[in-house]
Amino acid sequence: MDSTASTSLASLWDQVSGTQPDPDLWVVIATLVAALAVIVPHGVWRVSRNAITIAHEGGHGLVALLTGRSLSGIRLHSDTSGLTVSRGKPTGLGMILTAAAGYTAPPLLGLGGAALLGLGRITLLLWLATALLVAMLVMIRNAYGALTVILTGGMFLLVSWLAGPQVQAAFAYAVVWFLLLGGVRPAFELQAKRSRGGAGDSDADQLSRLTHVPAGLWLFLFHAVSLCSLLGGGRWLLGY
Repeated sequence: MDSTASTSLASLWDQVSGTQPDPDLWVVIATLVAALAVIVPHGVWRVSRNAITIAHEGGHGLVALLTGRSLSGIRLHSDTSGLTVSRGKPTGLGMILTAAAGYTAPPLLGLGGAALLGLGRITLLLWLATALLVAMLVMIRNAYGALTVILTGGMFLLVSWLAGPQVQAAFAYAVVWFLLLGGVRPAFELQAKRSRGGAGDSDADQLSRLTHVPAGLWLFLFHAVSLCSLLGGGRWLLGY
């Protein structure tokens, strides 16, 4: 490797691993409002929820691999549902953690993102998110899912490479707010479906069958993780 290439790689690494200045408070508040604008209205949420589904199914897939299971593939559907198929022991801790990772993944990713932003690692956050999306794309097994992940990853890539520091910061904060706030709503939606007798094969019900713990307690865990992540992540983003 010649000196020019080495210098370029070193410069790129410094850019990715370095810190960037925090945006003004009004930018943080504006991105919070923008995130709420794509989460609260039902019609917009039907589209934006696809991004939460990516994080949800990605959580299942990542934990399946981390616990030694074999990941067969991930499918994302236009109704914002998804399916992650893994192979391995049908019971035990690995299966329990894999099943529990879906609803907890978006808020925990948001919490991790808020921690990075609190440290000023805006560029690192964008690159890590892009890398995770590329890794997930390899495991997608349907056209709609591939299109969704490609569009999402492409947006991160464009912002990472072409946008200026202020745009990158605003985009990163908007994404993290979206994960934190958007991670809260699915658990309430699941609770509403179960109260009407639906979603009988939800993650909470699967966990109940695996652990003999009532599904309602698993649903409580989903609520606790998402709300605590929102409180903790929100404090970091707002600088408290």
